[in-house]
Formats: sequence, structure tokens, C-alpha cells
Amino acid sequence: MSQSSKKMKASERRDHILTLLKQKRTPVTGSSLAEEMNVTRQVIVGDVSLLKAANEPIVATSQGYMYMTDAKEDMAFERTIVCQHAGESTEEELNILVDHGVHVQDVVVEHPIYGDLTAQLRIANRRDVKKFIRKVESTNASYLLELTGGIHTHTIAADNKEALNEAEEALQEAGILLNQ
Repeated sequence: MSQSSKKMKASERRDHILTLLKQKRTPVTGSSLAEEMNVTRQVIVGDVSLLKAANEPIVATSQGYMYMTDAKEDMAFERTIVCQHAGESTEEELNILVDHGVHVQDVVVEHPIYGDLTAQLRIANRRDVKKFIRKVESTNASYLLELTGGIHTHTIAADNKEALNEAEEALQEAGILLNQ
């Protein structure tokens, strides 16, 4: 039965959002949820906020909402790297990482007032990179690194340590990895 044919009660809508997110292994956009449920995107944002307040492990990524299970991602190795570059180098940075088989989980900047600001990225391939860059450009948003003179960290993950090491070397060669 198509949910768009009638309006749901708020509690039914939130239950439906939860069910959809649990079934999907890829992010679901707020706009697609809104269209399916015949409500505005802002209603979905409110619903997701209420679900998060009820301790549902939902994260908003650059590609949409995801339900995070307790199970770790399939990646066996994870580490945090520190980078510094201008916003114009973001696509190059992300492409270097994904080209080495590395997944970019998040970006973190240290804000002088708010402390650590973290954004879930969940970028795994060049298609994800393009979608992310397009979204930043089309919304006229700023990169978090602009708050910190380009300094930021990423949690990166891969199937093996060699992929992480090779990605770090490539970032170093590109002048993106901050020297420790």
C-alpha cells in the first residue's frame, strides 16, 4: 500500500521511518521520506529528531539518514587522520582516500566555542564523493574545515592496514596530511 495515498498519524509515520531505515543499508534522504509519506521535509526532520531523542541510533549523513546498528561496519581496521587544506582540495582529498579502498566515516573540527563538531560522511567511493561535493555546492554550504583554517580529522576505515597506510602516504604526497 502506498503511504502517499493518505496522511498517517505522527506515531505511525515515525514507526514507518524507523522500519524503512532499519531495512536499508544505504542512506535515505529526508526528501524521499517526505514524498513517500506526503509531508514536508521539515516534518521528517522533526520526526527524526524525536526518534533520536528516544535513543534510536539514527545518524544524518551527507547522503541521508541511516540507522546504525551495534554491528561494526565490515571494515576491519580504523584510524583517525589529521588533515589540513583549503575547501577547494576536499574532492581531491576524498578521492585519494576512496581510490585506496578507504571509507571516510566522518569529519571532525575543533570549534573554539562548541568544541568538537562531527559530521557523519560515510563516503566509500567516487560516486559518494561526487554526490557530497554536488550537495555542498548546490546548497551553498560551507565545509566544516573553513571554521578551523583547514585543520580537521577524519575517521577512516579499510579492510586492511596496507590500504590505510597507502592512503596516508598519498595524502602526505599531496600535501594534505598534517605532519605530526
